Amino acid sequence: MIVKEVLPNGLTLVTESMPHVRSVAIGVWLKRGSRHETPSQTGISHFIEHMVFKGTRNRPAEVIAAQVDSIGGHMDAFTAKEYASFHLKVLDEHLPLAVDILGDIVANPLFDPAEMAKEKKVIFEEINMVEDTPDDLVMELLTEAFWPNHPLGRPILGTKKSVSRFKRDELGAFFHEVYRPRNILISAAGHLDHKGALELIRRHFGELAPGGSGGNGGPPRPASKIVTRSKKELEQVHLCLAVPGFPQTHPDRYGMYILNTVLGGSMSSRLFQNVREKRGLVYSISSGVTAYSDAGVLTVYAGTSLDSVDEVVRLTIEEFRRMKGDRLPAEELRRAKDHLKGSLMLSLENTGSRMSHLARQEIYFGRRFSLDEIRGGIEAVTDDDVCRIAGKVFAGGMGVSILGNLGRYRPRATQLRM
Repeated sequence: MIVKEVLPNGLTLVTESMPHVRSVAIGVWLKRGSRHETPSQTGISHFIEHMVFKGTRNRPAEVIAAQVDSIGGHMDAFTAKEYASFHLKVLDEHLPLAVDILGDIVANPLFDPAEMAKEKKVIFEEINMVEDTPDDLVMELLTEAFWPNHPLGRPILGTKKSVSRFKRDELGAFFHEVYRPRNILISAAGHLDHKGALELIRRHFGELAPGGSGGNGGPPRPASKIVTRSKKELEQVHLCLAVPGFPQTHPDRYGMYILNTVLGGSMSSRLFQNVREKRGLVYSISSGVTAYSDAGVLTVYAGTSLDSVDEVVRLTIEEFRRMKGDRLPAEELRRAKDHLKGSLMLSLENTGSRMSHLARQEIYFGRRFSLDEIRGGIEAVTDDDVCRIAGKVFAGGMGVSILGNLGRYRPRATQLRM
């Protein structure tokens, strides 16, 4: 049973009772992420995510860690473009402590200057890790070029320059502006009852002063741009291609998921079979859909040799043309639908994934979609829908990023015509 409740101060609670399990996953979701930062604040949401675990007015950092470990719990957090999350998974009997800890770190962080100095070094290493991970780096290059001069195009981690400038007062001001009840959603799933969970949330979050919300700055304008970066130490060439996609709530979202599954979202997909299995040109090739509240992007990633880059690009664009020019065979459409439905069901078998699923639906749709509704949306997609969507998505504009030991190699714009 799923229940939603809005507290008097504007905070939203959504719970799902799963009586057959013993665990509870609970998360505090902030409906603000890196896209809500100004250029000078780039990375501040992620930095605050780190700092809330570094001590509160009631608990030093080591006590937070010790209390979670003492009950066998798992605590984690992340920052995304449009939201951030702090979550705990515990046995049902430890839910009161979990809510106490989450309430403390969200309401009472210290932002100690000494801890800030140390955590900046940690984040510098996180930025270095992206630089040393070519499939992450090539995607960062693509995003920045595809959505230029827009917060969706900036890195969630920020830059070493922006992070190094953060001061305690700036963190405190951003925190008190953003961490307000109307911006906070608490999602919980597992062996719980809504009434008991509500009492815990009221006790630890009910006194937060009302406030929150705000705009997101409007959608980005995609740019058809080719960006290259040479790194001599890389053995492979890593490339990404991007075309505009759909926002989260778009009525054609299910058709878009099926298009992506057929194109490169599974091992039986066209790109995987035609580029890797039949020709052996890559070790890894895949496509993916990323959707935000007012924008979306479909990307293709591949890792290959310098000699094969042009051929991989040619074959990928050839598949784009096939998607919009040819009807999807009934067998392929059926396989994609079953893949999506099976993946959905398997992904929701544990309390953590159910908690996250509830939160994301509430953030983007303001309501819950039942599994039957989602399965019905997938089943309603026709081959004509996929062809029509492909015609919109592969209409011309494309962003490209290429990373590797490139020498004098540069792609030609004529290679990218669809």
